[in-house]
Amino acid sequence: MREESTLPQGYREGIITAVTVLLGFTLAFFRFWGFEAPGKWSYKSFFTAVSLVIAMVLQLITLFRAVRLEDDDANEYRKTTRWFFTSAAVLVASLVMALIVFALPQ
Repeated sequence: MREESTLPQGYREGIITAVTVLLGFTLAFFRFWGFEAPGKWSYKSFFTAVSLVIAMVLQLITLFRAVRLEDDDANEYRKTTRWFFTSAAVLVASLVMALIVFALPQ
């Protein structure tokens, strides 16, 4: 018989906090990038905006997974942390693209 492995106290709260902080940053950066940044839109800036939206969607999926009761199971929590790190990697790639697009001459 297999024992059900549950998470130590505070793990779920920690990932929920981390996801919401990252999501808040992503939304703030997207507001700047999409509405306040000077310059004209190009296909490169559009691609950057789309990748930011993808990062936001991944973060929302992660947040949804983190608040489920099933996430108390260690295996489900591992899947949720993979979603979180994937969303963070997409966000970092988007920020690097934004930096490159912003630094290139118009």
